Amino acid sequence: MAARMVSDELWGVIEPLITKYLPHPGGGRPSVSDRMALTGILFVLKSGIPWEMLPQEMGCGSDMTCWRWLRDWQSDGVWAKLHKTLLDQLGEADQIDWSRATVDSSTVRAVGGGGTTGHPKKRPVSLYADRG
Repeated sequence: MAARMVSDELWGVIEPLITKYLPHPGGGRPSVSDRMALTGILFVLKSGIPWEMLPQEMGCGSDMTCWRWLRDWQSDGVWAKLHKTLLDQLGEADQIDWSRATVDSSTVRAVGGGGTTGHPKKRPVSLYADRG
């Protein structure tokens, strides 16, 4: 089950983006591999189960181990780098369906001319205008 969630091809893309940490000098529990931690993270996120229900039989470490890796990789920007890398690869392979894309001013700043300049005059609107 675990091997199917992160294929060798996908892992080849992800592995270089992951921050490498040295083992804690004070010891502690044996660490799971980055790939297995990723498998645990993906399993929880895909299945929607609570972290506490991550099956130990998968060999992904504890729920807290996977959750900490998710948190640390988020703060290190791993997910943003992975998103960009995969989009770049899909774009190069012409595999992005742009007919389903939506671009608006919340994602791309509107710059340039054409049309009206500035905001149209705003007037107060009463919620009770139709009630007389």
